[in-house]
Amino acid sequence: MTRVSKRLGGMILVLLIVSFLTYVVLIAAPADPALMSCGRPCTPDRLADARAFMGYDEPLIAQYVSFLTGIFTGRTFGSTAAAVECAAPCLGYSFRLGAPVTELIADRAPVTFSLAIGAAVLWLVLGVAAGTISAVKRGTLLDRAAMTLSVAAVSAPAYLVGLIGLLIFGFTLDMVPVSGYVPLTESPIDWAWHLILPWLVLALISAAVYARLTRTQLLDVLGEDFVRTARAKGLREGVVLRRHGLRNTLVPIVTYFGLDLGSLLGGAVLTERVFSMPGLGSLLIDAFGNADLPVIIGITLFSTAMIVAANAAVDLLHGVLDPRVTHVQKGIFS
Repeated sequence: MTRVSKRLGGMILVLLIVSFLTYVVLIAAPADPALMSCGRPCTPDRLADARAFMGYDEPLIAQYVSFLTGIFTGRTFGSTAAAVECAAPCLGYSFRLGAPVTELIADRAPVTFSLAIGAAVLWLVLGVAAGTISAVKRGTLLDRAAMTLSVAAVSAPAYLVGLIGLLIFGFTLDMVPVSGYVPLTESPIDWAWHLILPWLVLALISAAVYARLTRTQLLDVLGEDFVRTARAKGLREGVVLRRHGLRNTLVPIVTYFGLDLGSLLGGAVLTERVFSMPGLGSLLIDAFGNADLPVIIGITLFSTAMIVAANAAVDLLHGVLDPRVTHVQKGIFS
């Protein structure tokens, strides 16, 4: 229980630090959301009223405290009949879009989650498989070809790969949709069909990284004494590879995978923009273009929460994949 409490406390501390830094940096920026909501003509009195209504007339620390309080208890903007209610958990209110930030994130998150999880499964399977084959076939033509392709994929920008994919498979061959998103609840087939090209674009780039990582880690493990001992005992090569090679290789791979997936769950900005998908990444870009600070702050905090949660999940998986980690943690926190 103590270990779990310390880990949970560390997660909350990280979220508090990130939220404070994000809030201070963005609110202190030259962009003024109240100015954009002031209307025309924007007189000094109207600008002051807009800032008071939006809560930007208070000292910076007081604004941040109100922001944190709103997450747990909700928040009211304004005090007249036109007051706006933002129910808990309130991450702010977008006056430009006329909706609480929490609702905007909840509306866009399924798109980003569908894109991120599908691509992550693909790149993990393809990357680990390619890296394993390269390690087993070390020095062969297959190994050199796989590593050459991985270098090319890693070097290619995501937006460029996406545009090439759209040009070839979307416009030239007319094989897949070039934009849009269909909810899973409406049509699972159309949902997957609209996501197949974005999945492949993200998977191609990330799988190359995992292929190189898997190959390097697996070659190191296969050179260890315990692997040679297993072979000397007469175990089949496939058993040695699965039981001793891949199991010990998965620990660093899971670490990278958890962090990559957590980052992607916060919004695949470039990919969503290239394929015109209404996810968190597109929402974030629009918010930057319109100085919609509550949306920027809310998505940043949400993305941080995804990364922190993924990191915690990785720690738990380490104990499953490598029992030595569990023993070390018990010794540290006992």
